[in-house]
Amino acid sequence: MKGPVLAVGLALAAAPAPAQQIPFAAGWTEQRFSLLSSNDYRLNGDSLGVRSDGTVSLLWTPLPPALWSGRVAAWDWRVDRSVPATDLARKGGDDRNLSLYFVFLPEAAARAATGRGVRALLDNPEARVLMYVWGGAHARGDLLASPYLGARGKTLILRPAGTGSASERVDLAADHRRAFGTDPARLVGVAVSSDSDDTGSAVLARIDRLRIE
Repeated sequence: MKGPVLAVGLALAAAPAPAQQIPFAAGWTEQRFSLLSSNDYRLNGDSLGVRSDGTVSLLWTPLPPALWSGRVAAWDWRVDRSVPATDLARKGGDDRNLSLYFVFLPEAAARAATGRGVRALLDNPEARVLMYVWGGAHARGDLLASPYLGARGKTLILRPAGTGSASERVDLAADHRRAFGTDPARLVGVAVSSDSDDTGSAVLARIDRLRIE
């Protein structure tokens, strides 16, 4: 009996952690970048509707410590109205339909930052930020330096500018190693943004079933 029980135990230990869905509900807060610019976000549990009309802002939620070791993310998204293709490596004029930010901090910094806003986290010199983007005049898989975050952030292109729908599953650990040359620290938060202010255009989009595992 000990052999089979041990085998089952080892199999369970080796099994990947089940995906946990991040609900679009209470706990998400908007970060504006100017007093006059704000996107329209509609939180509906499984889905987040996003409308950007010559505006830009960011919607953010911290993650509980139970998810700090998350290394894979998955979601569905749809764009019904798109900004033009832009150069996302250039500061100003870098509109995009949707960006998903995954913010990492070392353990001690993560605990010290508990309860702080997203601006403080993004400005933290120890932060590392992966931004997965639908937008820009770039090819899928392109890795770009962030014109705003410097060495702390990298942009990974998943879809160029345009409309449509898709399902994504990304390896955060592998992408972090590619972007920064190190294994990721603690995954402390997730943010969503849409940006249409530079081109004076508009975005109509949504994200569904955001999961971390």
